[in-house]
Amino acid sequence: MFDIIAVDISGRHKTSEGYLMVCAAVAASVTADHVEKVNQIAIRSFRDNSAPDVQDVVKIVENTVSELKFDGTIVTEAGDFYNKPQWLIDSMFSHDLKYQESLSERRCIEIAHHVSLSSRKLLLKELDIQ
Repeated sequence: MFDIIAVDISGRHKTSEGYLMVCAAVAASVTADHVEKVNQIAIRSFRDNSAPDVQDVVKIVENTVSELKFDGTIVTEAGDFYNKPQWLIDSMFSHDLKYQESLSERRCIEIAHHVSLSSRKLLLKELDIQ
C-alpha cells in the first residue's frame, strides 16, 4: 500500500466574471488497483481575470495540497499541466509529482474530479455567475 494525493482542477473556461477554478486534493492510501482509504480531502477556489498558465496551475495545486496533513506523491492527469513532460512539471513542485498510471490513481483522480466539479457548480450557483 502507498500514499498519494490525487488532484483535479475544474473551471479553466471563462465565465462572465473571469475564471473561477476549484481545485480538489484527495489524500488516499492505495494499492495498484484499489483505493484502500480516503484519508482527507481539501478544496480551494481561485479566481482570476486571465486564463491560467502552467505556473498558475502549479501554485493552485501547491496551495490546495498544503491544506492536507498527509504526505504522499501528488498524482494528476498530464492534461492538467497542458501535456508538458512530467520531468518539467515535477521540477516546479516542492512535493513529488507523477502523472497517473495505475487504476487506483485513476479512481482517486475521478473522486477529485467529482469533488472539484460539484463544488464549482455550487459556487457558480451561489454567486449567481453565468
